[in-house]
Amino acid sequence: MDWFFADNIGDTHLITGEDAVHITKSLRMSVGEVLTLCDRRRHEHLCRIERITAEGVLVRTVTEQECQNEPSIEVTLFAALTKGDKMEAVIQKSVELGVTRIVPTLTDRCVSRPDAKAAAKKQQRYQKIASQAAMQSRRAIIPEVTEMIELKQASRLLISCETAIVFYEGGGRPIRELVHPDSKSLAIFTGPEGGFEEREITLLQEAGAHTATLGKRILRAETAPLAALAAIMFHTNNLS
Repeated sequence: MDWFFADNIGDTHLITGEDAVHITKSLRMSVGEVLTLCDRRRHEHLCRIERITAEGVLVRTVTEQECQNEPSIEVTLFAALTKGDKMEAVIQKSVELGVTRIVPTLTDRCVSRPDAKAAAKKQQRYQKIASQAAMQSRRAIIPEVTEMIELKQASRLLISCETAIVFYEGGGRPIRELVHPDSKSLAIFTGPEGGFEEREITLLQEAGAHTATLGKRILRAETAPLAALAAIMFHTNNLS
């Protein structure tokens, strides 16, 4: 079932813009076929295509129910900025795994250091990737990809977090000791190519973060966030 996001869905709804083009040109859907629209209330609407015109795709709601696809835990990923297109892959797969928010974070060893104009352009690209991944994985929300921030600024945000974890190649506690089945919110930090500086670990620890390990092997910067999210979802019964 093809999945899209929309606001103000009534008995009928007109799908326009890129979604309408995707429905008609890429999916080649026709009148009578069904698709799903998900709204800001996290309700999914099973809809039937009534009409296709130059203005868009008109659909009619057949059934409506609360979407049950979101994990029981809200995870904010502070992912150190990686070079090339690695960050795009991290965002796409993180959304598929159930992340709630992604905060691209600039650390000392980040190779990629875009200026303000380039960073704003990247954010737009990242948000589009998150939106597409949310549709593909049938999420009830489109996770937010925020503007890029410095690690020091990120550390100040931990005051509102239930639990914060920094995954550190220098070692730490096993995930199972820090994440429990009834955990409701979590902030996690993953490093760039080259890892974290020791002073950065100290900064996060002083802000309340716990160091954790992902095992004896050293994972690449683009692998660590995905391994961490998969483990978190498993330990909170969201992969069962």
